[in-house]
Amino acid sequence: MGNAQLITRFGDNTVGLSKEALEELNRVYRPLSFAERIRRVYEDFAPDRIMVTSSFAATSAYFLHIISTIRPQQSVHFIDTGYHFADTLKYKDYLIERFGLNVVDVTPDPDHHQVSQENRMWETDPDLCCQVNKVNPLEEAKENYDLWISSLMGWQTEHRAGLEVFEERRGMIKFNPMIDVTKEQRDAYIKEHDLPFHPLVAQGFDSIGCSHCTFKGEGREGRWKGNKKTECGIHM
Repeated sequence: MGNAQLITRFGDNTVGLSKEALEELNRVYRPLSFAERIRRVYEDFAPDRIMVTSSFAATSAYFLHIISTIRPQQSVHFIDTGYHFADTLKYKDYLIERFGLNVVDVTPDPDHHQVSQENRMWETDPDLCCQVNKVNPLEEAKENYDLWISSLMGWQTEHRAGLEVFEERRGMIKFNPMIDVTKEQRDAYIKEHDLPFHPLVAQGFDSIGCSHCTFKGEGREGRWKGNKKTECGIHM
């Protein structure tokens, strides 16, 4: 089981790692490529306890193509906030068909979502809107898993630039295999495998989230425009 021997279980659904074990995982995985890290993690951790999430945004074809080629049966969790662009949902359907993905929709509490609509929460309190429609639903879904694979890349935000390959978040192991992938490497892979970008990328959207809070712009400057907010909260 390799590094899985370093894991200490603290309950039915939570895996905790000592600081030393986390440092050892980062030492072992840091020299590996993105794809090598994905292959290795399914050897070192129980595959049925691994959670994958995707927003089906600009970088998703790259991430999901590698996941689907290495573990085709892997479930992919999609947080359906109820506020996505129609283009995002079409892109999601296209990638599901092309890669044969098994996607699990994660939705917010209907009553809480309705309150966010009635109060136009994305304008009055965007942090609470993200908490209600993204963070809380994902926290509930994460209870069934030990390790979470994300598609964060360091060049996207200042916060992400400081992240390691492995970290511990809220009692769960967070695995960021793409954290040191450059934009150029991502784009080269997409070109090599003839993968489609999200359709809004061609219209000037670099980062794509909910329709109310996403505007044209480079990097994350088009998210929550006019607000200091750069993260929805699920990765904080």
